[in-house]
This record gives sequence, structure tokens and C-alpha cells, in this order.
Amino acid sequence: MDTINGHTRLYGLFAHPAKHSLSPLMHNLSFQARQINAVYLAFDLKDDLGTAVKSIRQFDMGGVNLSMPFKKEVLPYLDELTPEAQMIGAVNTIINHDGYLIGTSTDGNGFFASLSAKGYPVQKKTATILGAGGAGLSVIAAGASGGLSSIHVFKRHNATFRTVSDTLDHFSGRCGTSIRLYDYNDRKALRKAISESDFLINTTNIGMGDDRSIPVPAELIEDLDPSLVVCDVIYEPRQTRLLQTAREKGCVTFNGLGMLIYQGALAFQLWTGQSMPVKKVEKAIQEKLYPK
Repeated sequence: MDTINGHTRLYGLFAHPAKHSLSPLMHNLSFQARQINAVYLAFDLKDDLGTAVKSIRQFDMGGVNLSMPFKKEVLPYLDELTPEAQMIGAVNTIINHDGYLIGTSTDGNGFFASLSAKGYPVQKKTATILGAGGAGLSVIAAGASGGLSSIHVFKRHNATFRTVSDTLDHFSGRCGTSIRLYDYNDRKALRKAISESDFLINTTNIGMGDDRSIPVPAELIEDLDPSLVVCDVIYEPRQTRLLQTAREKGCVTFNGLGMLIYQGALAFQLWTGQSMPVKKVEKAIQEKLYPK
């Protein structure tokens, strides 16, 4: 809609920092394309999350997105969590139903929706996933509930290793997917896992902002099978060194742009009941991120 009036519904992002976000571009373009009388704003929220959540009800906002650290901190303020949010203990989307706030996570499901849209469904496939932080757990949970038959997870053997192991055991028991956790430094296990996998997915921040860092030892990259689909949740730079090297080996590769767009598309659907014009949004974001 071109005109903001007394009927305009407010949506937004609670984040810190927030000014860099592409979510306003994505959702406002979609509202306009679908002729929905709504506007999406980015709110740089430094503290007092409770008051911010109260404003969702107070201002009858349609919903909000959240970034870390608010994805976990917001849980006590919500009325309900979806099964996805319960599994990972975090939300990136809140839906407001007449003051009743439901928290969900669209990150992992968005990632796999983007792969499916490109012709790479994951049902009955095997994946090796690097990292088990917020993005990693979202992808692991969505992959387990979405039909992956086996998941190999690699993370640093630090203070959270045992907790993550217990969490993944819970995922496995709930979804029936075989999930195994390994020490990131176990190169023999990493080599074997990659050789058995259909997908290699980096959910760490290794490679973000530079074209030199790589989350997989060079000697393992040399042995990549061309049939392997290699993904990185990073979208800036457009091609991380992992993706560049994998492409040189003949692998199909995807960066994190698809995840960014499709997690937004799922939130848009939950809020409005309408589909996001994905191709139009993708074109606008690519022009913003990767100007010629």
C-alpha cells in the first residue's frame, strides 16, 4: 500500500544493531506487492525487552522478528512456543493473535525450504553440519523434523559440548533421525562424515566478512565428491572460500541468501496468510547486497 493511514498494521524487528537489517526491504516490498496495508520497521533495542514485548500487545502489532540475543531472552514473555521453538529453545518470529503471543523459529525451516525450491529436497538424505550454535541448532532441528535420515554434527569440544550432546539426543529421539555429535578437531571423523553425506552445511561464522577463512581443513576440501551439495549460511561475502573451493571441485553450492529470504517468507505467511513474492524479494536483495 502506498498510503499509511489509521488502519495500517505495524510489524517490526527487535535487534541490536538493527539498522543494517534487510528485513524492512523484504517485508515492505511484500506488503506492497500483496496490497496489504502494513509497514515493517527496524527497532534498535538495547535493553528492556519486556517493555518492547508489551508494546506488541499495546500497539496491536501483527508480529515481530528478533535477532540474538533476544531470540532466547524473549521466551519468558511469550504465551506459547511452537514445537520448533521448543526444540531449539529460541524464536526468531512472534505472531500476535489478539494479544496472545506465539513464538516460533523459521530459520532452519527457511534454510531447507530454500534448498527444496532450488530442486534439492533433503528427505532420506545425509548431512554433515558444521557448528551447533543458534543457527546450527535451527538447521539441525529442521533437518531432523524435515526428513533427513542421518546428521553428523561437528562443534568445538568446549564447555557446551555435553549440553549440546543432550539436546541433539532429544532431537533424535523426538524425530527419529540419527544424529551424532563429534569434536570439530576430529579430522578422521570429519573426512568420513563428509564422504557419507549428500549435504555439507556450514553454520559457523568462519568465512564471514573475508574470502580467506575456511571451516574445513584444506586437505579434506581436496577430496570433495562433485555430487556433494555444499551450503554456507553466510551471504556476505557472496562466495565464501568454502563455496569457492567446492565449486572448483564441481560441487553445487548455495550461500545464505536463500535462508535469509525463506525464513522471512515463512514469517510473512504466518503473519498475513499470504505468500511472499520470493522472486521479487530475491531480486531486490541481490541488487542491494551485490550491486554490479
